[in-house]
Amino acid sequence: MRRPWAAALLAAALTAAPLVGLTASATPAAALDNGLALTPPMGWNDWNAFGCNVSAALVEQTADTIVSSGMKDAGYDYVNIDDCWMEPQRSADGHLVPDPAKFPDGIKAVADYVHSKGLKLGIYETAGTNTCAGYPGSLGHETTDAADFASWGVDYLKYDNCNNEGLPAEQRYTAMRDALAATGRPIVFSLCSWGQESVWTWGAGVGNLWRTTGDIQANYASMLSIFHQNVGLAPYAGPGHWNDPDMLEVGNGMTQTEDRSEFSLWAEMAAPLLSGTDLRTASAQTLSIYTNRDVIAVDQDPLGKQGTEISSTGGLDVLAKPLADGSVAVALFNENAAPAVISTTASAVGLPAAAGYTVRDLWSKQTYSSGGAIAASVPGHGTVMYRVSAAAAGKTDAYAPLSVLDTQVPAASTGGQSVHVTSTYTNDGTDTVTHVGLGLSAPAGWTATPLTAVNFSQVKPGDQAVATFSLTAPQTFTDPITDASVSGTAQVSWKGGTERTSSPPITEHIASPVQAPWKTYSSATSTAAQYGQAGDKLAIVGDGTDTYGTTDQYSAIYQPGAEHDGSTTVVRVTAQSATSDWAKAGIMVRDDITGTDASPGYAILAVTPGHGYALQWDSNGDGTLDSNSAPPNQGTGSAVYPSWLKLVRSGTTVTGYYSTSASLSGATWTEVGSATLPGATATQDVGVFMTSHSTGTDGEAAFDSFTQN
Repeated sequence: MRRPWAAALLAAALTAAPLVGLTASATPAAALDNGLALTPPMGWNDWNAFGCNVSAALVEQTADTIVSSGMKDAGYDYVNIDDCWMEPQRSADGHLVPDPAKFPDGIKAVADYVHSKGLKLGIYETAGTNTCAGYPGSLGHETTDAADFASWGVDYLKYDNCNNEGLPAEQRYTAMRDALAATGRPIVFSLCSWGQESVWTWGAGVGNLWRTTGDIQANYASMLSIFHQNVGLAPYAGPGHWNDPDMLEVGNGMTQTEDRSEFSLWAEMAAPLLSGTDLRTASAQTLSIYTNRDVIAVDQDPLGKQGTEISSTGGLDVLAKPLADGSVAVALFNENAAPAVISTTASAVGLPAAAGYTVRDLWSKQTYSSGGAIAASVPGHGTVMYRVSAAAAGKTDAYAPLSVLDTQVPAASTGGQSVHVTSTYTNDGTDTVTHVGLGLSAPAGWTATPLTAVNFSQVKPGDQAVATFSLTAPQTFTDPITDASVSGTAQVSWKGGTERTSSPPITEHIASPVQAPWKTYSSATSTAAQYGQAGDKLAIVGDGTDTYGTTDQYSAIYQPGAEHDGSTTVVRVTAQSATSDWAKAGIMVRDDITGTDASPGYAILAVTPGHGYALQWDSNGDGTLDSNSAPPNQGTGSAVYPSWLKLVRSGTTVTGYYSTSASLSGATWTEVGSATLPGATATQDVGVFMTSHSTGTDGEAAFDSFTQN
């Protein structure tokens, strides 16, 4: 973990003992030869789900769950305690003291319990004067702490980087490496140095794994960023020494598709598989991802190769990971929001020439034959993962032909609108398929009419069948924006039977038009925003990098010139997509809402999924937000949906409030903040806005009961 806000905590009062006999050299050392982590570690860590709320009971209950859920049998064996497990001060003789309230019987008792379940225990410390949460660090105490860890029965040490006194990381981590080795106990050594000082160039000589990035967050944008930072480091990984892109957020709030992507990509990159969720309450869906043994086998393959990115174009990525049996694990990752076809070939992923190939889908559990093409129609933010091998002569017809069904659905933005939909079936197998029938699946009330032939007698290997449909949305909707799922369907026959397939669903956002006096505007350009109104309900679908500092990307439904001295604006935010902790939805006032980056008198009152409620404003009249009602990484309260927001203007001063009351009458208001807006004119634009805080990723915000007087 990395929490910079704690970096200076108590540091001025503590002085580290000198490290003897070490230099700050960054020259790579010989690979660490402790015989551990010959495949990437698998297990659980408490931090992502619990932070400082760790205890013996939590650790022991999680160990029980790892066994009962089947995770132990699937390969998970480390149960790791993170920060905050100890007392704020060392004992009089210099030892770390477990918090007696959290660990009443000490760490050894917990280790004994975990060991009794056939599992192993991990613990946390930092290569600094204090941990990230302010507890005693191990800098200068390496020998004592390592000996204590060994005596307690610890099997894994996560060694963080906070409060490091500016000393070179290699120097500090090497000191603990040597202290652990001196204990004689096998302890996996995890370097949590946040990817600093090019740790991958020297980490193999010091630890079994090393963090290559800052902390991961439970959202797709964070996961994607960390993937990009880690994927290019394959040359540095191997048995006993692994790149670590941080713990898994599977089960912590991303979609099932995104959870599968993270698990697939981490396995493809031979990364440690350390769950960061509350396994005791994990859904069957989450556990099914964690226990997918086909994907785990890719991660744990004894060859120890990290997969490499062999192509990446427009957010469509192909990764290939050689495996010990000669097969190749291929991940087709779609970074974008809309479904897309991703393709490569057996030759491109490093397989030898063959009469055909078998392609095992590690999520659907289906096996196909291929003539050499490796392709799939991949959902937005999704990953299709194959295990591909050359087929023996005469064995290419044992499975249904690999095929791709690509359905292109243009956005139908308003009710009653018709669009032309094209569906293309491609036979990538080694045999001709027959009796091909193409169709379209749409919600009740929609009309799909074929405009071309939809039945084909045969499609030869490498050929396609194409059909076009007219798809019409219903005329009216009860919601401002209605989401509808549309997908293509195909039924084909081959010599071994009948195959039914569907293309990934495409979500259509159908909007009921916004009526006067409302107007719409968007400064977010990655995707076109959509706006809807149904009675007093308003909704916006859009993206946007942020609204703060030099970034001013948002989408708004507003009333020109309606804000004035004495105005009170109230709206209820009924729903918001958690595209980021700092996604924002709420009230915006500005001299000119269309004056992106320039118009003064600018303030927003917003609810954010991860930081509660915030008032942000332009304090110097330059047309950009530069001030926040709380420190930059904080808001007021915790986000609740629905929530009321109220913005009151007096002169050029605005004051923001929120309420979680069920109704407006009798609402109890909490002040978020107050600010004076230089350059605010007598009348201003006012309305509702949203930004997804995730470029290229659409979010949706829904509002009702807007009043302004």
